[in-house]
Parts: sequence; C-alpha cells; structure tokens
Amino acid sequence: MKIVIVGGVAGGMSAATRLRRLSEDADITVVERSGYVSFANCGLPYHVGGVIEDRSALLLQTPQSLAARFGIRVLVGHEVTSVDRGGRVVQVTGPDGEASLDYDALVLSPGARPVRPPIPGIERALSLRDIEDTDAMVDAVSGDVGSVVVIGGGFIGIELAENLRHRGLDVTIVEAADQVMAPLDPEMAAFVHQRLRESGVVLHLGAGVSAIGERDVTLADGSTVPADIVVAAIGVRPDSTLATDAGLEVDERGGIVVDEAMRTSDPAIYAVGDAVVKRDAVDGSAVMVPLANTANRQGRMVADVIMGRAAADRPVLGTAIVGVFGLQVATTGWNAKRLAAAGRPFRQIHTHPASHAGYYPGAAGLHLKLLVDPETDAILGAQALGEDGADKRIDVIATAMAGGITASRLADLELAYAPAFGSAKDPVNMLGYVAGNLRDGTVKSLQWDEVADRVSAGDVLLDTRTPEEVAAGAIPGAVNIPVDDLRDRLGELPEGRVVAYCAVGVRGYLAARILTQSGREAVNLDGGYTTWRAATGA
Repeated sequence: MKIVIVGGVAGGMSAATRLRRLSEDADITVVERSGYVSFANCGLPYHVGGVIEDRSALLLQTPQSLAARFGIRVLVGHEVTSVDRGGRVVQVTGPDGEASLDYDALVLSPGARPVRPPIPGIERALSLRDIEDTDAMVDAVSGDVGSVVVIGGGFIGIELAENLRHRGLDVTIVEAADQVMAPLDPEMAAFVHQRLRESGVVLHLGAGVSAIGERDVTLADGSTVPADIVVAAIGVRPDSTLATDAGLEVDERGGIVVDEAMRTSDPAIYAVGDAVVKRDAVDGSAVMVPLANTANRQGRMVADVIMGRAAADRPVLGTAIVGVFGLQVATTGWNAKRLAAAGRPFRQIHTHPASHAGYYPGAAGLHLKLLVDPETDAILGAQALGEDGADKRIDVIATAMAGGITASRLADLELAYAPAFGSAKDPVNMLGYVAGNLRDGTVKSLQWDEVADRVSAGDVLLDTRTPEEVAAGAIPGAVNIPVDDLRDRLGELPEGRVVAYCAVGVRGYLAARILTQSGREAVNLDGGYTTWRAATGA
C-alpha cells in the first residue's frame, strides 16, 4: 500500500510512525513544506525567550533518523501543490522541480496558519508557527531592541509576552477583547491580568490596532505604543487550501470536514490535526480546536483505520493550560460566556482552596471554577488558576467529564493524598461537595455580578468575616457580624433576604445554614469576597 502524508509535526508524524509499526510493507512518504518535519512546536516560544537555550532540543526527528528507524521517506522543503483525486496522484514541488506521487491513501495534516489581518504595516509583524519563524524571531529580538508589542492575548500571545519579558524587553499586549485568554470567564481572567501587570507587561484591552509603523503601533483610538518589534498572535485558521482546491468538503471556517474515521468527502483521503473539524464533547457541535494532544491522537488513529483496524475519533473538550509568570492557567469544556450565548442553563461554583494541606510549607492558593448543568448535574466546563496544582485539578475534571462523572460525584473520587501534595478533602472533592449541596437545595448561591441588583432590591448583605478582614476591604453596604457571633446576634440583622459572604465562601455557607435554620431566607455569595473583588476590580 502506498501512503502519502502531507505535513509532519504532530498529526502527520504520528500517522507515519504508527503506520510503520503496524505494517513493514507499507510504502510511506511524508511531504513537509518547511525544512523540519518533526519539532516541538509548543516549545517554540520558550526558545525565543531563552528558557530552552539549545535549539536542537526542539528538533525531535530528522529525515535521516526517520529513514533509519522507521523506513519512512521524508521530503522536507517540498510542497504538495495539487491533488488528482481521480488518478490518486499528488503533484509535488521541491528544490529539484516538480514530481508526481501516486497513493492508495492520502493523509492531509497541513495544520493551521497564523491570522494576518489587513492592517497597514502587517508585513512588519512576526508570527510563530515553525522553526523558520522561530529563527527569524530569535534574530530579531537579539538585536538592538527595547520594546515589543504583541497583538493578541491568547495562549501564544501570553507565552510570547512572558518569554520576551524573560529576555528583558518591554512588552505590551494589545487585545481587541476586554480580557486576555478567551476560554476564561472575566472574573477568572482578572487574576491573569493582575499577574501580567505585576510582571511588567502593559495591557491594552478592548483596543484594536489600526496601523503598524516602523517603531510603533497605532491603536484604534489614535494613541501609539512604542514597538521596535511587533508580533502578530491574533489566532490561527485551518490551512485547508490544498483540500479546497481538491474539491474536498470544508465548512464555513475553512475546516476540513471528516467523519469519525477521519475520512474526508473522498474515501481515499484522510485529514487530521488543526485543519479538521472536530466534534464538541459538550453539545456535539462542529468546532475547531487546534491542540497538539488531539492532533497526535488523530494521527495515530488514522493509521489504524488505514490498516483496517476499527477506530473512531473522540469528541474534544478543549483542555488546555498555559504558564503566566509562574501562574498555571488551565481550562476544559465550556465557559459561562459560551453557555449564556447558547442559551443553555448552567450553575457556577467558585472556590479558592490551597494547593495542598495548609499546615505543610509551600501551600499556594488556587482559584477554581466549575460549570454544571442544573438539571442533570453534568459537568459542562472548568477553569483552574494557581501557582501549583491547577494542572492536576483540571486534568481530573477533564477525565471526569470524559467518563460521564457528574459534578456531585466529584466528592466520591479517591485521589492521592499526603500533606505535601493535596488535602484529605482535595479541592476537586470540595467542588463535588458544593455541587451536591446546590443540587440538593442544602444551600442557595448568588454570583458576584448579581450582588448590586439584589442589594438594590432590598437584600441584606452580611459580611461574616472578622473586623480586621473587613478593614482591609469589603463590599460596600454590608453588615459585619462574624460567623462565630452570628447565632447570638441574629436580632441585629434587618428584615429581608440575606446574602452572606466571607473571604472564599466557606463561612458564608455556614452563615446561610444558620440563618436558614433560624427561619430566615439566605443565600451564600459564591466564591466570596475574593471572586467579587477580582471581578469588579474593587
């Protein structure tokens, strides 16, 4: 069987090497447009910043090593320019001219290309996709450079901002939305904004770029930002030109449409990775999720299909993580903004636990958010931030979602515990306890953005913290009665429904239980003052 794979890196090379492991007889050719067929593309920003000093560490395999170990023919610096579906032949252009390759199965793994909007001067902006881009950026930032503007506050933009600061440069992020990192809800993104600013990154949020000059960037409001170098990290779109030209089905975003076996509209042609349309795990809709884990999984799976094995692609949660100056920022599933836009009911849970037992040295604060279907108790999404432990919490929740474990059942998970690594009630377990209380009606909660309206409507705002905590900052208009004194001071509360709050929600929950059992209507402010302060900027 002759198999031609267009594109290497994650999806293409996973397919090629799995094919060889399944068949010593297969004739496998990989055609790669760039000069490098197998490299750690997720490590590119860290080489730009000098964190990964040795460039060769990014180069995983070469055409020579792939030929020696796997017997795979690799053509780097070559591009497939057309596909003759009827004749099952691709045209290839390379340094020595044009050639034809026939195939029994064709795998497209072209990846995604950076978005380059038609901004005047955009040709001056650098992008980061491959080793050649990385070399160009390293050369640029190694010269007489003092300031950098990064256009875009997504994952790549954030990673580049951190790494360029690591090189000692003045870095500004310009983001058209009013927050960085779109997968986060605004109250969670506020913690990222704080860390970026503390680390010396200047943020221009809700700001578009109207022009890129020789030494500056002009924003939509007419102001300018100094920029010796400009980086475009606005996002990516599927690199599906070859598929479109071949008459394969693509969707309105340019994503290549495939079935569960990764077959395109031509049964002899398959596609994997960032360029293909995926199926969302929450609602089954078509989505574009450009993540390395999915590309590698699809590459391996398509090899099984080509070799006659039963295999089907899985839906995607979009689980991802990025480091922001020591802060781990992780997400999975949907956020509240997306759920609200879709008109889907949801319940929100915010907690702020420690990464491990508080009495053991080195415990760091976590900020967790869980989104739950109020009817089925299904987990719809989660967000986790912290200097330690956010990664494993989001992974546990993503695994729970994949396994159909409901929010309340997170309380039942048996997770590894020792004081240096977690708590006897792990933060994930605690999310489950809160979810169970809300599901059963043991307590009702209020969200940070509902406080002002409820107070205006006559609700009593009760601060259950100590006077010392209140002196350091409080929600305006609150009555302060520490939770330990509440039973003896119930008569001091004005009439009306009570919104109880504390620092993170635990004492507010206790106060709500005391009040409810005393005949008062009470709710707990979800996530407490910590969530409210982060969200409102108070």
